[in-house]
Amino acid sequence: MSDIETITVSEEGFASVNQVGDFEFTVDATDETGPNPNATLVATYASCFLPAFRVGGQQRGHDDLGKIQIDASAEVDEDDDLESIHFAVHVAADLDDDAVDDIVERAEGICHVHAALREGLHAAVDVYPDAF
Repeated sequence: MSDIETITVSEEGFASVNQVGDFEFTVDATDETGPNPNATLVATYASCFLPAFRVGGQQRGHDDLGKIQIDASAEVDEDDDLESIHFAVHVAADLDDDAVDDIVERAEGICHVHAALREGLHAAVDVYPDAF
């Protein structure tokens, strides 16, 4: 048995209903009934990076980062392929530049989506401490 199993079904058109365990969501290449695959990938990447950032903070002695918000953006090329991804990470905790660099480096090592993407597509990350 595989570690991860999903079921993706499209009855017609360009939308797919995805079953992942007990969860179901729609991905739509036309953005009509759900986010498109690129947007879903960017959101998934941010959803992986955020807890990795929190764990990275804990591993670097910053146990209480407080609220964290990632504003993710991406650029696509003329073929609608992802070309670049950027994360603006807003953190309630007041962190100095060295702490930010250490936490980002650790988060990049922890985030499985980061590891799965081709190197040229890793997110550029800017962190804004004391943001809330």
